[in-house]
Amino acid sequence: MKLKRKFIEKPWGQEVLPDIFDGGSGKKIGEIWFEAPKGISPQLMVKYLFTSEKLSIQVHPNDRQARRIGLPHGKEESWYILDAEPDAVLGLGLKKTVSATKLRTAAILGEIEQLIDWKPVKKGDYFHVPAGTIHAIGPGISLIEVQGNVDITYRLYDYGRPRELHLEEAIGVAKLAPYNMKYASEIPPDETVSLSGTSPFGLFQIVGTDDAIISKIASKEWQVIPLEGSVTVRGKLIKAGECGICPRFADIDLAKNGRSLIACTMT
Repeated sequence: MKLKRKFIEKPWGQEVLPDIFDGGSGKKIGEIWFEAPKGISPQLMVKYLFTSEKLSIQVHPNDRQARRIGLPHGKEESWYILDAEPDAVLGLGLKKTVSATKLRTAAILGEIEQLIDWKPVKKGDYFHVPAGTIHAIGPGISLIEVQGNVDITYRLYDYGRPRELHLEEAIGVAKLAPYNMKYASEIPPDETVSLSGTSPFGLFQIVGTDDAIISKIASKEWQVIPLEGSVTVRGKLIKAGECGICPRFADIDLAKNGRSLIACTMT
């Protein structure tokens, strides 16, 4: 089926969106979500993000930590960069290992940005963000985010915006260390590749109908996000900028001249 798009306004969003979203409406759109009908609860969540300002410095718990507070699982994310301004950066991990006391003090004093490892980013870059990774998204970036479908975010710092912070919870789950670059890669636009690495979900770029890399994977949920061209999911046309979902990969018909992201649960 085709999932319904929902445009979310954010103070850090962009007023002009890509043509596949009709250029936007002049509102500051920060996220585009894909919602399932009532009665269907996807295990994964796919969204587009568009930034004109820095997002909060935050962290997510792992499965064990999340279950302690009654959630089914923790939260990991993957970012596929669609576009980035020349000076765009992502905050991933810390420049060096620090103590919890130093991180807490820096967050309280508004000096935590100096501890974050701000990495240059460009179109085609890919980053997996394991649970516990302190992270932030800088301005001037458009990306697709795939994550576990659970609402659990601990904010360490939000640049003075009037939103709740979760300092103690964040420090309790954060890895106080640099980001491991084994989770990052540069994705050729014309190659079918696996992006999933060690994440709890599978993520693949499929060019044309070259689906051998995932055709034998067992999964209860498949989501397809066309980047170029369109695909068909159980007879429904899914165009670039849209998202389709189904329980079997065999029900997805890829276009010969298309390029898509495919996300799946790993069972």
